[in-house]
Amino acid sequence: MTLKELNSPEDLSTFLTTNPNTLICFSATWCGPCQRSKPQLEALASKYHNDPDINLMVGLGYEENLGDSIQQYGVKAFPTYVLFSDSGKKEVGRISGVDFAKIEDLVNGCSAIKDKGFGSGEGQSLGGSGTTLSPAEARAKFLAKFGAASPSQPKNVDEEEDTKPASTPQDVEMKVEPSNDEAPPADDSKPMEIDDSTCVVVPDEPEMVDPTKDLSPELLQQLTEVMGFPLIRAQKALLNGGKNVDGAVEWLLQHQDEKDIDDPIKLVPKSAKPGAVASSYKCNECGKILSNMGNLELHANKTGHSDFEESTQQVKALSAEEKAAKVIVLKKLLQVKRAEREDEEKKQNVVLEQQRRSMGQQMGKSREQMAREKMSRDAKMRKKAKTDALRERERIRAELAKDKAERKANKGKLGSRIGVNGYAPDGIQYDVETKKDETDAKPAKPRVAPQKVDLGKNTPSTQKKIEEYIQKISSYRAGGDGGKCLKVLKAYVGNVADKDDEKYRTIKTDNNAYKTKIKPFLGAKQLLLLVGFSQGEHSDTLVLSPDADKCLLVETKAKLEAAFAAY
Repeated sequence: MTLKELNSPEDLSTFLTTNPNTLICFSATWCGPCQRSKPQLEALASKYHNDPDINLMVGLGYEENLGDSIQQYGVKAFPTYVLFSDSGKKEVGRISGVDFAKIEDLVNGCSAIKDKGFGSGEGQSLGGSGTTLSPAEARAKFLAKFGAASPSQPKNVDEEEDTKPASTPQDVEMKVEPSNDEAPPADDSKPMEIDDSTCVVVPDEPEMVDPTKDLSPELLQQLTEVMGFPLIRAQKALLNGGKNVDGAVEWLLQHQDEKDIDDPIKLVPKSAKPGAVASSYKCNECGKILSNMGNLELHANKTGHSDFEESTQQVKALSAEEKAAKVIVLKKLLQVKRAEREDEEKKQNVVLEQQRRSMGQQMGKSREQMAREKMSRDAKMRKKAKTDALRERERIRAELAKDKAERKANKGKLGSRIGVNGYAPDGIQYDVETKKDETDAKPAKPRVAPQKVDLGKNTPSTQKKIEEYIQKISSYRAGGDGGKCLKVLKAYVGNVADKDDEKYRTIKTDNNAYKTKIKPFLGAKQLLLLVGFSQGEHSDTLVLSPDADKCLLVETKAKLEAAFAAY
């Protein structure tokens, strides 16, 4: 495996500690240059993996997998390539942006990467004497053979790291295992012949300086005495906030809750500009320098670029003449844009007006069509109503002619039947005189006066009427309505027949039971009147008469129960 993908902060820490030299690419999935340069990174990792003279492992970590732990490595742009040595304890250098030529130069300039396997194993010592040397003594003797710096000269960075007692293990025997083709080791007095390309001169440690020396005392005084910020926070804010009060205050508001906000400010190399901080932003895709975050967002929205990094390059402020010229150019540009927008609006208005007129014409045609259809429907309905009226008139005339003929044949009487659509011609009887012989003539029967019924009295006529009403109610079969009416009547009559309670002697005619199960049926209310109920003082009540016959109530209840059971 050549390129190791690091899926968590633990994977990154383990990768750094288990490998002496590592190259880590801090990347992001949303970064276009990162994705496009990944094949080149894989090829570089494969190249270093297959090179026996280079001891380097290459890893790839994405921002979404590493989370907040990426901040401790000082990553400010994507992609960022960081070279570590000494199992991740030392950062050799870093490259921001896709530049594999600089990455290879950085790797080739690191001596620790080229010393693959140096100081390990058993065999002949460097001088051939077979004695054990410490790493510092072996390096000094090695450099002395080529006229390099003597041990009395200042030690370089790598020597200081090797001679530190805290990080240097116990001295090991520095020997080189000779190959079968090589001659036996030579004497110490003979100089050792080694290719000059393997000798790497390590630069001296750069001088460290205080980055706060160049800060403006007036700005520090304004932040500390006027605004009340501590000195260290004010210095850090000016270094990281663009060396102005507004940027410093904004930086303090964003970082005031960090744990290391009050830690001392570290020294920086003298070669670097003291107090150099990011004062602008650079687009790595087009190289444009942007003065603030607002311009960066505007540039990203207009161009679609997404690869940016912080830059120490100051954006020069425009002079009064330059600003005036810039304003003139912008005004001309705005005039052109305004003219283009007005032309576009005119064209759009013409299109909208055409659409409005077309839609109006279509709506007018639709309304005319709907009016014609309505007139046609109304005419058909009037014609149908007229035809139905004529047909009904002819039908009634036919019924009347039929009734007249039947009465004439039956001496002015009709059979007991219900006519069509509720028409009951037998409700009216006519005495039709027929021309017959005197011998066949019979004396006319006198009319019988209707039999008087005593309400609430137990008489034969009352009993007969009650039976007729019960039979008429039982004839309602649709939906069981007759049975429901009999059940309610049985309850009304049974309560006053069995119980001597005043509340049962009054029936409210406005309740739902009476209106839906008693009132619609012929004979139901008449039955209640026959057994002794009468209209009360209020029009919505029926009250049982005090002199109502108890026997009649009991017999009526029995008849209702029998009729309901038979229903």
